[in-house]
Amino acid sequence: MANAIFSSLPTTIFEEMSGLARATGAVNLGQGFPDDPGPPAVRAKAAEAVLDGYNQYPPMAGLPELRQAVADHYGRTQNLDLDWASEVTVTSGATEALAASFFGLLEAGDEVIVFQPFYDAYLPLIRRAGGVVKLVSLSPPHWRFDRGMLAAAFSDRTKLVVLNNPINPAGVVLPDEDMALLAEFCVAHDVIAVCDEVWEQVVFDGARHRPLIGYPGMAERTVKIGSAGKMFGLTGWKVGFLCAAPALTHSLARTHQFLTFTTPPNLQAAVAWGLGNSDAWFRDMPLGLAASRDRLTEGLRREGFAVLPSAGTYFLNVDLSGSGIDEADRDFCLRAVKEAGVAAIPVSAFYEAEPVTRIARLCFSKADATLDEGVRRLAKARELSLKATS
Repeated sequence: MANAIFSSLPTTIFEEMSGLARATGAVNLGQGFPDDPGPPAVRAKAAEAVLDGYNQYPPMAGLPELRQAVADHYGRTQNLDLDWASEVTVTSGATEALAASFFGLLEAGDEVIVFQPFYDAYLPLIRRAGGVVKLVSLSPPHWRFDRGMLAAAFSDRTKLVVLNNPINPAGVVLPDEDMALLAEFCVAHDVIAVCDEVWEQVVFDGARHRPLIGYPGMAERTVKIGSAGKMFGLTGWKVGFLCAAPALTHSLARTHQFLTFTTPPNLQAAVAWGLGNSDAWFRDMPLGLAASRDRLTEGLRREGFAVLPSAGTYFLNVDLSGSGIDEADRDFCLRAVKEAGVAAIPVSAFYEAEPVTRIARLCFSKADATLDEGVRRLAKARELSLKATS
């Protein structure tokens, strides 16, 4: 009966909305992938590695040159002092890194604090590992937690806390005071933090990502997870990074070896080169995405939508009730894709209990023409909703 944990799960909201978008020819502002093909030089290195490089099993923990490049990158960009040989493991994407973390660190009955809204893989993986989920609900427009919320969640049974920062779908880069507060609770309760930081390079307007592993007392109790797919806008590559102190890495790597074991060596080689040779990409990519965010925001506001701020990720959120729409987010999103030809994601899908039901998430990592057409169709969806509920 244990298989029911996965077999009984519904199709993800991303598959549902993207499937409807394909079936109806809708503009897809739902699923988070960019129209830009990614940095040409990094893609060329991958092609070169396929044709002229090594295509057999690489080391289980990852190519040494990539592990070294990851440590060097985080040293330059986040002032972290990581030993590549004992503290960095390459995984087949960040989701596999999450699975390795939960399967490697949890025992049956361990409590795991998860902030909702959350990435939809967290809960089934935690429960498959035997963990007991304890939810902390974040709310718009600021999506922040406070001391009272953490005090109610942490206990002597807490083994892990899962933090996604920058937060998808909220588009929030957590401020230093929130991060320091969480670090304080982790140290006080001897809790390990699993930090999903895949959006760490995708921050805007002068915001700075500061990893939890860098806060006092957190180096030995944090698993830092990164994603080359998000860093370079190559979401199909599925090259992830697990960074943790040696004692944690030992458990994580042993679990990883029985999941995917390893990751395509050509992609690893290209990412290693990219991390050391892409300063211009890391400077310009967020600027381009911020311009797309602003284009979509301005267009939506002209059409009467209330748009929440977005300081990072590929996403911004629309407050439906603030936009005069008297429909739940899922109902509005279904109307939008079926009747107006534009796909969005209801943020209620990122909650398990007592969901926020008035927010729709939109992806802005798209071409200008796609964003403009998306605005036009969303305006139609709003008009249809207003007529239907008046």
